Amino acid sequence: MSSPGWEIRMSSTHKIPYYFNTNTTTSTWDAPLPKDELRKLPGAHYLDQPGQTHSEQIRASHLLIKHKDSRRPSSWKDATITRTNDEAIAILRKHQAEINDASDKAEKFGELAKVHSDCSSHDKDGDLGMFGRKQMQQPFEEAAFGLKVGEISDVVSTDSGVHLIMRTA
Repeated sequence: MSSPGWEIRMSSTHKIPYYFNTNTTTSTWDAPLPKDELRKLPGAHYLDQPGQTHSEQIRASHLLIKHKDSRRPSSWKDATITRTNDEAIAILRKHQAEINDASDKAEKFGELAKVHSDCSSHDKDGDLGMFGRKQMQQPFEEAAFGLKVGEISDVVSTDSGVHLIMRTA
C-alpha cells in the first residue's frame, strides 16, 4: 500500500466514515488513497453503511454571524453576543457584497470567514468538511444541498444565527 497506517473509522458525532492514519495520528474526511486501495483498509465495511455513501455527502464552508437570539449567543471572538437578528443580517449582507465584488469569490469567502465568522470553523476558512443529510439544521441542509459546487447561498437563518454557505464539493 502506498500510504501505510490508514484505516477507516466511523465518526460517533457525524455518523459517517472518516480516514485515520495510525502512524501520524491524523484524520481526514477526504479519501487519502484511490478507491480500490480503500477497500483493502481496516474498517472498509464502514464505507458500505446504508445512507452514508459518498455521493450523498457534500462539502461546504460557511460564514456564520450570531445574534442575541442564537441558540448559543457567544463565539470564539465574543463572550456575549448582543446584536439583533437584523444587525446580524446587515453584517452578513456587507460580507455578501464584498464576496460578490471579488474576482476570486471562494478566496474572499474564506478570508472573510476566517476573520468574521462566529463559528469555530473560522480557522479553516469556514470549511465544515463532508456531511450528509440530517446532519445539519434543516434550513442549512436544504440550502447547502440546493447549491452547485462553487455557488454561494443567499442569507440562511438557523437556530445558530445567519449564514452564507458556499458549496465546495
